[in-house]
Amino acid sequence: GITYLDHAGSALFPESLLKAFTDDLRNNVYGNPHSQNISSKLTYDTIEHVRYRILQHFHTTAEDYTIIFTSGCTAALKLVAESFPWIPEGTKQPSSRFCYLTDNHTSVVGMRGITASMNVLSVPIKPKEILLAKSRLPAEEQNCTTPHLFSYPAQSNFSGTKYPLSWIQDIKSGKLCPIKIPGKWFVLLDAASYVSSSPLDLGVHQADFIPISFYKIFGFPTGLGALLVNNRIAPLLRKTYFGGGTAAAYLAGEDFYFPRKSIAERFEDGTVSFLDIIALKHGFDVLEKLTGGMEKIKQHTFALAHYTYTVLSNLKYANGAPVVRIYSDTDFSNPDVQGPIINFNVLDENGEVLGFSQVDNMASLHNIHVRTGCFCNTGACQRHLDISNEDIQRNLQAGHVCGDNVDLVDGRPTGSVRISFGYMSSFEDAQTFLNFIIATRLSKQDAEIPFQSVTKPTTESVPEEHLSFNSADKLSPILQISDGELRNIPPETETTGSWQPQEPEAESIRAAVSKTAVPTCRKGGKPITVAKIYLYPIKSCSAFEVTEWPVGNQGLLYDRNWMVVNQNGVCMTQKQEPRLCLVNPSIDLKQKIMVIQAEGMDPIFVPLEDNTGKEAMICESKVCSHRVKTYDCGERIAGWFSAFLGRPCRLIRQSSDMKSKSHQKNTKGLSPATNISLSLVNEAQYLLINVASILQLKEHISARLEEPLEIEELIRRFRANIVISAPESFEEEEWAEISIGALQFQVVGPCSRCQIICIDQQSGERNKEILQSLSAARGRKTNFGIYLMNQPLRSFFPDILSVGSQVLPVLKENTEIQPPTSSEEKCSG
Repeated sequence: GITYLDHAGSALFPESLLKAFTDDLRNNVYGNPHSQNISSKLTYDTIEHVRYRILQHFHTTAEDYTIIFTSGCTAALKLVAESFPWIPEGTKQPSSRFCYLTDNHTSVVGMRGITASMNVLSVPIKPKEILLAKSRLPAEEQNCTTPHLFSYPAQSNFSGTKYPLSWIQDIKSGKLCPIKIPGKWFVLLDAASYVSSSPLDLGVHQADFIPISFYKIFGFPTGLGALLVNNRIAPLLRKTYFGGGTAAAYLAGEDFYFPRKSIAERFEDGTVSFLDIIALKHGFDVLEKLTGGMEKIKQHTFALAHYTYTVLSNLKYANGAPVVRIYSDTDFSNPDVQGPIINFNVLDENGEVLGFSQVDNMASLHNIHVRTGCFCNTGACQRHLDISNEDIQRNLQAGHVCGDNVDLVDGRPTGSVRISFGYMSSFEDAQTFLNFIIATRLSKQDAEIPFQSVTKPTTESVPEEHLSFNSADKLSPILQISDGELRNIPPETETTGSWQPQEPEAESIRAAVSKTAVPTCRKGGKPITVAKIYLYPIKSCSAFEVTEWPVGNQGLLYDRNWMVVNQNGVCMTQKQEPRLCLVNPSIDLKQKIMVIQAEGMDPIFVPLEDNTGKEAMICESKVCSHRVKTYDCGERIAGWFSAFLGRPCRLIRQSSDMKSKSHQKNTKGLSPATNISLSLVNEAQYLLINVASILQLKEHISARLEEPLEIEELIRRFRANIVISAPESFEEEEWAEISIGALQFQVVGPCSRCQIICIDQQSGERNKEILQSLSAARGRKTNFGIYLMNQPLRSFFPDILSVGSQVLPVLKENTEIQPPTSSEEKCSG
């Protein structure tokens, strides 16, 4: 049920590749290739065969190129930066230059850190500048032998633009000069993105260095790449460190070292990842068998990208405004200049960009996997999104860093959405994605029309032995969509309320309310009371409703003290396993047990006493990027959860003796230098929602649903700890702090909602409309509810929170509460 559209991030591996590889390992013994025994000799010979296979794949031979295995493309780039024969500034000879296209991956740009340490200047060059650089040097300057390096990508990982491979020969011959400086130019061609879907002929385009990562092609193995080095420059490379297997001879007591003659052995420090290298053989075999070769992959993936681009670029709102803004240097008409990558942002009917995090959230609801952000290519991101250098620095000061979900700052996008196709992508994948965009942006009446008028990609026949696809998914070299058919795509469509972006996340929820807020008391009006109290003993499982409950140092006593983890120890939530909501934990304070129940299962009991004795296995887990100390609750309970959920999993509990050290928040305004301890919650000790706000939202949602939601069901979807009854909807968002009885709470931010609210907490079924309705009702926000922190009173009797207690709020002078900054989605878990 997954539509995977991040093939530029990583290919997916076919089952036949894993089977062939594991069969190989079962039938053969592979020893360390540095030994001389029979199994080691088999490993060595197999590795050499794989080197030959790689060279064959790129249409070259061992006479021209050497394969140096690395941990990936990034390690290959680092190797070039460290070993290139740079001539630094300040010598009698003219100094070297490292030039790179600004549309390069971070790992290429990062080479300048090494060159700077060697006193070599780096020169960034914009794509348009290299196109204007066609001028030869004077004859006397062409004889200079100072080595310079120019690096550019064969295919932009941001936009899919394919830069001319002819640049390689033009630059090496002096016909094209990146910058006017005497010397000899060498070319580094970053082919990591390109070779995943296009053939590369090194017999024709003889770059000096070609770094690649194999998972981009095969999906497996990961952590293995290679540097293809042109043998003409290989002898010039310098190396200082020598690891195991690289020395022909050396002395431990004297400074004597003599390297091995083979370039590959000289640069492959230590034992190579030999089993992963053996897996490559099966990768090449399976790829050829399934597809018939890289040329067919190129045509197939481009056909899907061209089809998707054509439909996407023609989608319009009722007012004629485009639904998306596509960032591209081409019109997707030629697979020689455009790869299978589409980069875009979704717009509203007024032309405003919707944040990429919001698009990603909605895509996840439709089981569509996309990539968002700047894709480790800041240069291309700046150029296409018109982000200045000052903007990047200002965004950093505002709390935005690479890889987080701060998608808009001052209404301007910090990144975009990228979809990319691979050889196993199908027409149905493209159609599913387009249906998602249409369903979430346009009216239901118009949602199906584009697909009735656009022809499916037409395929040419491919020999059956090369295919494992069904007829609808065959490799498609040509896409035929007539102009008439495109004109039938309705230019005007009616809009409905739909998802909106989160506002810039300027402050962390793990920071306090602004110091500048000047509290003022709420004036007059009907009293506000606590209507319901819920705790969630097991993170992401069902709520346990109480009428009164003790408050501990981490919030409600036993709230989210336990969580379910998979076999790798990773926390499971309803995002991955919706059936967690059908697990019903309850706390019996008198008997000091937690009772866990689920339909079709016998109840199981867990003691409340902390079990951190010698028999407990203490382990470290992560909750919302924060490390917590936990211990395992044992095999009996693990078996119960595994049987109910149908997958291996375990129940773990936060270790009480580690709480104060492991998961804390220092909150301003409560008491000086006080650390507020957290349980296994994502953001704060408490989450509060307002019944009046729920009722207003219910009206909006009911208008969009065939069957209206019950108020109780809607309350449970938002998984709050404290439900209050206030006269005005959303007035809670104007509060700086509140008092409930003797308890004082600080408001630390709004809860920005994720797809968990789309899950019916009684059945585990999803309804995508809920999140869309929330964002439409809130107007460019998905905030609902507020986070609270408190420092319990140090009295002899425990603090008690009770239903019916009066709530006394204090208003903020600045009533807008800033959303939190975090790379995690905000949800109540």
